[in-house]
Amino acid sequence: MAVFASGSGSNFQALVDAAACGQRLKADIALLVCDKPQARVIERAKQAGVQTAIFEPKKYTSREDYEQDVLRLLHKQRIDWVVLAGYMRLVTPVLLRAYEGRMVNIHPSLLPAFPGMHAVRQALDYGVKVTGVTVHLVDEGMDTGPILAQQVVAILTNDTEDTLSARIQQAEHELYPQVVQRLLSAELLATS
Repeated sequence: MAVFASGSGSNFQALVDAAACGQRLKADIALLVCDKPQARVIERAKQAGVQTAIFEPKKYTSREDYEQDVLRLLHKQRIDWVVLAGYMRLVTPVLLRAYEGRMVNIHPSLLPAFPGMHAVRQALDYGVKVTGVTVHLVDEGMDTGPILAQQVVAILTNDTEDTLSARIQQAEHELYPQVVQRLLSAELLATS
């Protein structure tokens, strides 16, 4: 599988760690695709021995051209699954058609509440008592694909965006490898 990430890579690291022990995630993380040359996730991939491909969107005339290049590499590497882990780009039909039903994302809210950017801040501003984490299949909308799993995280009275984000990330790091493993296991069962 390939992991797509744009930032620090904490979910990438959780997936790599789960795969390294081989018990929580039985997967070959063959590739990191990153759209930010300075992202910390690149260093994490190097340390984990995961091949990295950096594609800079501004060097392309369109999002579709960008994704055509990404798709060529995914096909060359024989990637079966795409796992988005803090990838801060909307995916176009170029990748969606090629990986329909095999592209998954994680989002820091209980979707359909608070889609898009700044979900933790949105939850705090709205005054909800709980938020959480959602793992979903990717479709053409923003965080609108079929929900696969959710985990609730309580909002404490003294929470800040930083403290709540930290607890949400803990939940993400537990939930994401589990859901990815369940997806991979179901695919293996379906092809047996």
